[in-house]
Amino acid sequence: MEKITQVKLREVGQSLYFKCAEEKIRPGDYVIVEADRGTDYGHVVLVVENKPAEKSHPEIYHPDDKSQGEPLRKVLRIATGNDLKQIDDNKLKAKEDFGRAQAKIEEYRLEMKLVNCEYSFDRSKVIFYFTAEGRVDFRDLVKELAKIFKARIELRQIGVRDEARLFGGFGICGRKLCCATFLKDFEPVMIKMAKEQGLALNPPKISGICGRLMCCLAYEYTMYNELSKDLPKEGDSVSTPEGKGNVVSVNKLKRCCCIEFDDGRQVKKEYK
Repeated sequence: MEKITQVKLREVGQSLYFKCAEEKIRPGDYVIVEADRGTDYGHVVLVVENKPAEKSHPEIYHPDDKSQGEPLRKVLRIATGNDLKQIDDNKLKAKEDFGRAQAKIEEYRLEMKLVNCEYSFDRSKVIFYFTAEGRVDFRDLVKELAKIFKARIELRQIGVRDEARLFGGFGICGRKLCCATFLKDFEPVMIKMAKEQGLALNPPKISGICGRLMCCLAYEYTMYNELSKDLPKEGDSVSTPEGKGNVVSVNKLKRCCCIEFDDGRQVKKEYK
C-alpha cells in the first residue's frame, strides 16, 4: 500500500511530504527523493497511510487532489550503502567549498555571515545558508559561485534561531537545545509568557544562546495557563477557615498559595 512520508531534507532543509511505495520504510530511515530538479536526500520523520487529510494531519493532502496544490513527489528508495557513502562525500565536499564561498563573500565585501553549505544528493544544487542584519544584494555573487561550482546556487537567509538550531548546544537548564532536538517550528515568544510563569525579567536568564527569548517559554506557557485556572493572584484577598488574608505568593506548578493574615501568620492553601 502506498504511504505518505514526511521527510526532512538534508541536514538543514525543510520537512516535506512525499509519496512512498516502500513497505518497510520507518522513521529515521535515510531516503532518496524526487526534487524540483534531480534528486535529493533526507531522513524520514513520519509515516502515515495514504488517506485524505484528517484532523490529526490537516497539513497532508491527497496526492491526487489537484485543487489543493501539485501532486506530492515520490520517495525513490531507501538509501543504500552506496547512497550513504555519496551523502558523506557530499558533506565533505560542502565543508571544502564553504571556505571557497566565504572567500568570495569577502572579495565582494558583502555584509553577510556564511553559516552552512549543503549539496543536493546528485550535486546539481548547492545551498548556502547565511545570516545578515538586512537584505543583501548577492546577484553577482551567485553568478560567480555558479561558475566555480558548476551547479545551481541557492543562497538562503536564516535567522539567529535557525543558526542556533544548526549548530546546537546546551541551554541554561543544562539540556540540549530544544530547537536542535525536538522542536519542529519556531513559535512567537512574548515577554508576558515569562511574567505568567513567575520568572525574573532578567534578559540573560530568559534568553537562549541565540539571544532571543527561550523557546521553552512558549510551549510551557499553555501548561502554566492550565494549572493557573481558579488560582488567586498575588495581592488578592481570600477567605479561609482561619479568616481573611492576602495572597503573598503563588506556586502554579504545585497549585498552592501562601496567605498572610493581619497578625503576620502565614498559611499554605492547596487547590485541587
